[in-house]
Amino acid sequence: MKRNLARTTLGILFFAALVSLAPAAQANVCTMSDVAGKWEYTYTLTIIFTTDAIPAAAVGRFALDAMGNISGTQTRNVGGSVGGETIKGTGTVNADCTATYKVDVYDGAGNLLRTAVLAGVFVDNATELRAMFASLVLPNGASLPTVITVNAKKLHPED
Repeated sequence: MKRNLARTTLGILFFAALVSLAPAAQANVCTMSDVAGKWEYTYTLTIIFTTDAIPAAAVGRFALDAMGNISGTQTRNVGGSVGGETIKGTGTVNADCTATYKVDVYDGAGNLLRTAVLAGVFVDNATELRAMFASLVLPNGASLPTVITVNAKKLHPED
C-alpha cells in the first residue's frame, strides 16, 4: 500500500512539473518583429561539379525589417576569386522560429549573379540564425548543387 501511495505521489509531482514547464515552452515564439534588425554572418560552402568541387566562403552584413525584407553586402571568395556583392530579398519566419528566405545576389554593377533559397531557424531568443541553402540558381536558370551552411548573429539584440 505504501508503495502504491509513493508511486501515485511521484506521478502527481512529475505531472505537476510538466504542467509548470508548459508556459515556458510556449514563450519561445518568433515573429518577424523579433528577428528584425541588423545582422552579421558567415557562410562556407562547396560547389559541386561532376568532375570537381570548389570551396567558397563569404562574410557580410544585412538588415532585416519587420516585413521580411533583406538588404546588405557581402565579400565572397569562390575558389580564390574575391569580390564584393549586394544582397536583396524577402522571407518569412514561423512561430516555431523556422524561416525561409529568397535572396538575390548582385555584382557591383547591379547585375544579378544568383538567387538562393535558404531554410533556417532562429535560436537564442532570435539573436542567432542557423541556415542552409536549399537551392542556388544562376540567372540562366541553371541550378548549382551546393552544400552551404550559414551562421548569423544579431548585431544589437536589444533593437
